[in-house]
Amino acid sequence: MQGVRFVLGGALLVAAAAAAHHAPAIFDQTKTVVIEGTVTEFVWQNPHSWIRMDVAEDNGATRNWSIEMNPPSYLIPRGWKRTSLSPGDRISVVANPLRSGDEPAGKFVSVTLPDGQVLGEQEAVLGERE
Repeated sequence: MQGVRFVLGGALLVAAAAAAHHAPAIFDQTKTVVIEGTVTEFVWQNPHSWIRMDVAEDNGATRNWSIEMNPPSYLIPRGWKRTSLSPGDRISVVANPLRSGDEPAGKFVSVTLPDGQVLGEQEAVLGERE
């Protein structure tokens, strides 16, 4: 019986750690920001894909933003490909900013590509499938 408790306890700890890792609490999902700039890197990987982009500020300085995305398995059904973004692409991103507001980062909502096409991930996050 002790072995079963140990295994169940371990499984609960792993599940709690996984849930904490994916908790969106660091992002303010009641707010969105629109960020326009140039892609410096598009990271297509598990457990999160990323858009990194240079954004010009009002004072003329440039800040590199990191936009967290879901993994490719969530993005592919929404029209994403490994080649959807390339360094140098001028894009507009809608994101939920960090609650702290201290760093240039956010959680991806949608992007407008250079050709005007809009790609998002919200439907996949909610798990809508036909």
